[in-house]
Amino acid sequence: MNKISNYLILLPFIFFLAACEKYLDVELQNQLTLEEVFSKRHTTESYLAHVYSFLPQENLIFGNDGDLPGRSDEALYSWLSGVPWLNMNAGAQTPATGNYQTWEHNYQAIKQATVFINNVDMCLEINEQQRAVMKAEARFLRAYYYFLLVRKYGPVFIWGDQDSDITIRNEEIDRHPLDVNIDFIASEYDRAAAVLPETITEAAWQGRVTKGTALAAKSELLLYMARPLFNGAAIYRGLKNHQGEFLFPQTTDPNKWQQAADAAKAVIDLNRYALYRNTSEADPFRRAIKSYMGVYFEFWNEEIIWGRWDADPFQFVSRTLPPQVVRTGFGGYAPSLKLVDTYPMAASGRFPITGYNNGNPVIDPASGYSENGFVEDFVHPLDNWAPIKAHRSTVGRDARFYASVLANGFWYINTYHGQKLVTFQVGGTSPYTQSGDCVKSGYLWRRMSDPSNDTEQGQWGQFSWPYYRLAEIYLNYAEACNEKPARDETEAFRYLNLIRERSGLNKLEEAYPEVIGNQQLLRELIRKERMVELAFEGHRYYDIRTWMIAEQEFNGPYYTRNLLANRFEDAWSRTSQVFPGNMVFQPRHYLFPIHQSQLAEMPNITQNYGW
Repeated sequence: MNKISNYLILLPFIFFLAACEKYLDVELQNQLTLEEVFSKRHTTESYLAHVYSFLPQENLIFGNDGDLPGRSDEALYSWLSGVPWLNMNAGAQTPATGNYQTWEHNYQAIKQATVFINNVDMCLEINEQQRAVMKAEARFLRAYYYFLLVRKYGPVFIWGDQDSDITIRNEEIDRHPLDVNIDFIASEYDRAAAVLPETITEAAWQGRVTKGTALAAKSELLLYMARPLFNGAAIYRGLKNHQGEFLFPQTTDPNKWQQAADAAKAVIDLNRYALYRNTSEADPFRRAIKSYMGVYFEFWNEEIIWGRWDADPFQFVSRTLPPQVVRTGFGGYAPSLKLVDTYPMAASGRFPITGYNNGNPVIDPASGYSENGFVEDFVHPLDNWAPIKAHRSTVGRDARFYASVLANGFWYINTYHGQKLVTFQVGGTSPYTQSGDCVKSGYLWRRMSDPSNDTEQGQWGQFSWPYYRLAEIYLNYAEACNEKPARDETEAFRYLNLIRERSGLNKLEEAYPEVIGNQQLLRELIRKERMVELAFEGHRYYDIRTWMIAEQEFNGPYYTRNLLANRFEDAWSRTSQVFPGNMVFQPRHYLFPIHQSQLAEMPNITQNYGW
């Protein structure tokens, strides 16, 4: 729940849903009329909180439109039954599949925002300036809910400021062209940004949107629109709505990259945000690790542009803890082997793996990475309780690796109940089993598990989950600078290197002298940097789609470490035998199908390609 909801009592609204208008109607039957709702400050603020309550909880495994990491190639959840992401990853989705369908949810949110925008000025207990800010919040949220629809389904029907109209004929509803969608969303972001405050000064109201929020959302929107999926993709050319309008751009417009660059730079130029940096650690590498960790554990820190307060992350954290090693550890929330492979080497600054050959990594010899052998008496740079025997692949990695990955053979993240070695192979301390809670990739995800919390005493912690943070904006800007017609490699390097420097890495052009003047190589390196920096934050799923490389990245067997082995030393080979099945991605999967229930209500709405 967004933090503001912890401080406001939501009205008990009853939704009466019927036909096409079921996403658009609100009746306050036997309760307060709209005039009564908006006559009082308390109920007006409660209605705004209600508009916020539709925000997605993408970090939750079973949240509204959650599981984004598990539906991509950055994660490998261990469970094999009762989990809808496997159905998606297997390519088994159809227009009748209900999982992750958010069309109705977001149109309900859009309607609630419109009701608020059109009625808030009735509340004279709130002064005109405050009403203007609250209206701008609702205006932003409505545009954001439209964006969530567009990134999943492509162009949708735009209502604007119009209230639901019971006289509309369902058979006349169809989608507006993508350009109409984007012009509306971007202009609404601009209108909100012109009114919203730059900062939230009261701690109780953290999580409300600001000027920076609106500008960051515009940066994400225009970046997506510049990428191939929404910028002239061949598979969507020729698709028209029933008014004869092309739904998608028919040609590629390279100038959209300049627009994306300008939008990202507008956030940077606010000078309101900074990459979070730890100041308590004297050792530079430990400081780099804790700087990355602190993005989550230092509440509402200067890097977060917009976030959501998570005061009870039990569902999430409990699934990141090793079963049998700690009480209430379900395990299974794990990084994929591909994500683990991507973390750079600390000394060289180079990404170790350049590709795969039947699951076997193609290693960059200049990176300093080794896939073979062990290092005796390795001391973990953060959890330095005692030396361990470490596989060479886990030694000498980027600070973000040690902040994020609990590898086979590492110590557990704290010593409240003694030093606990974590091993995942058959017979290990947190052993592999064919069924039940266990780890299947060879690694657990530890980034959102604060070591200062004693989970065995029910201390699950809290954190502020970022919808947008400054590092993402830097990455947006670097990508756009590399792609725009007046390519600006210097600016791309500058902002990539700010992120790398925080993690203790050398400059990108020092690690890769060959990248200078090489747009294609820089594109690949930006994508790797983005995969690492934004891991498990819900970006990879849509990045791969909007880049239109999912057919290469989201197909094939699930490779893991060989946890079927009985010895720790034998558990480091790679295998496709631990996790069954294959990822399957076809061109039609780039966008969700419009669900059968919507097709039944709006029989002439245009379905997406391939469905």
